[in-house]
Amino acid sequence: MAVNTRVLAASLATAVVISVGGGYILSRTGDSSTGSSATGDSVVTITSSGVFPESTGIPTNEVVEGKPLPVVDLTTTAGAKISTADLIGTPLVINVWATTCEPCKREMPALAKVQSDLGDQVRFIGVNAAENTPSAIKFATDKGVRYELLSDINGELETALGVTGLPYTIFVRADGTIVAQKGVELTEAVIRSTIQDDLLS
Repeated sequence: MAVNTRVLAASLATAVVISVGGGYILSRTGDSSTGSSATGDSVVTITSSGVFPESTGIPTNEVVEGKPLPVVDLTTTAGAKISTADLIGTPLVINVWATTCEPCKREMPALAKVQSDLGDQVRFIGVNAAENTPSAIKFATDKGVRYELLSDINGELETALGVTGLPYTIFVRADGTIVAQKGVELTEAVIRSTIQDDLLS
């Protein structure tokens, strides 16, 4: 009988470990509508209540490379509407960000530096996932951003691109074709190499 008790105890312990481990895995890989962006150490998750840090390594952004830039309306800092169709004609780097996104905050100086070095060769556009309030604009300019700031107040661009996590950057050729997408925090070196390889080559 003692042997059976030990076997039973061991079986119960094993079941508990499997249940806890399985539950953790399911919680990390569940509902893709609140999943993280692409692989990488610094990604965030968008949920109905905001943007939160996450590190699952599970790509959930829709693949848009090779597709045309979706035609949607964005809002300028002056409150006017501008169509993404009007942006086509120059190579573009479009970075979607939010003030609540820590990786966005960290990568902004790198985007600003590359933009200042390239001048008019490539048009950089920062798209705030929320409204560009004075505090949001200050948030960006404090990071060195001098490029154009638009906002995606109604989430039209994010929906059209299938964006689930921030930061999110697309590289668009002058003809409007998306040639690269990045769902992770970008370094200056990655921004430069992607532009050189995919936009200016």
